[in-house]
Amino acid sequence: MLKLIVDENIALAAEIFNQFGDVKFVSGRYITNSLLKDIDILIVRSITNVDEELLKNTSVKFVGTATIGIDHIDLDYLKKNNIIFADAKGCNSFSVAEYVVAALLNFSVKYDFLLKDKSIGIVGVGNVGSKVATFAEALGMNVLLNDPPLQRNGDRRNFVELDEILKCDIVTLHVPLNPNGIDKTHHLFDKKILSRLKNDTILINSSRGAVINNLDLYDFIEKKNLKVVLDVWENEPEINLELLNKVLIGTPHIAGYSYEGKVNGTKIIYDSLCRFLEAGKSFSFELETPQNSIKQFDECNKLEIGLNDLISNIYSILDDDNRLRKLIVMNKNERIKDFDLQRKNYPKRREFNNYTISANKLSSQIRKILTALRFNLEHT
Repeated sequence: MLKLIVDENIALAAEIFNQFGDVKFVSGRYITNSLLKDIDILIVRSITNVDEELLKNTSVKFVGTATIGIDHIDLDYLKKNNIIFADAKGCNSFSVAEYVVAALLNFSVKYDFLLKDKSIGIVGVGNVGSKVATFAEALGMNVLLNDPPLQRNGDRRNFVELDEILKCDIVTLHVPLNPNGIDKTHHLFDKKILSRLKNDTILINSSRGAVINNLDLYDFIEKKNLKVVLDVWENEPEINLELLNKVLIGTPHIAGYSYEGKVNGTKIIYDSLCRFLEAGKSFSFELETPQNSIKQFDECNKLEIGLNDLISNIYSILDDDNRLRKLIVMNKNERIKDFDLQRKNYPKRREFNNYTISANKLSSQIRKILTALRFNLEHT
């Protein structure tokens, strides 16, 4: 019988992976080499570093990560040791893009500006960044794209240099974490880059914490009056509380934590494992319709107010921010534990395409925007 270790926080893990053999469910931060000695299959998330230290002298033949990032995986070691690898590219890309929209709408209402008057620079336009671009264009924003690897590989979209991105009103980061090389993104935004941002820039990072040098960011928030949204942090789960106090929205690495995003990640790895084992698929991933799936949209003089009210009713980014700020009054051990618990016990958030808007009296402009954001329109 095959033996598996699966991160206990992977969506639907117990229902799905038991069909393959004897499964142990373990917290991702506590998966160790000693646990893997006689394990055949390892399924993880981004908090588990999978490298020689973890896998040496084990019987692991397949590694799957139910995440879009692979900076925690030593691909060279896996290849050298003939270990099959699968990731879940794109699984939660809509979730992250919706998180960015929620943040932008919140700021547009709070600071009384129109999104159509703003430019947004997107650094990294793969699965996530492309969806952010689509949403931003639907909201009337001037969208600039930067992605040197895609540009070199022949992507025909109109890319600009990072210098042009830094002139934008809003900058949002959606790159993988590359520690070195021509496309190094570790501390891509350091004091040199942060100093070149415009005053009052909105800066959003929902990629990887170390893409921004967090100590440098702390220094420049006041110098540049930056309006910062951080979902990812250096040294998670022991995050910088002084930085948390300075950002306007801070969340515990949950931008991609929609229920669909998590289930998609599980499904992609499940499908890959079935192919590896030449096993039949026996699980249906159809999700139920959420309660209160019919929503009203109040068309206001200011588009952003109506959209913010609608989306806040579905997903309140400020609730996530408020929960994270509870760490400030905790001791160190409590903070580390609670950061992980907030992710483990994250409320079920559904994506926009699960909701239907009563559209009889809406203008064609609003209908077009809601459709681009993947809402369904009800015609009665």
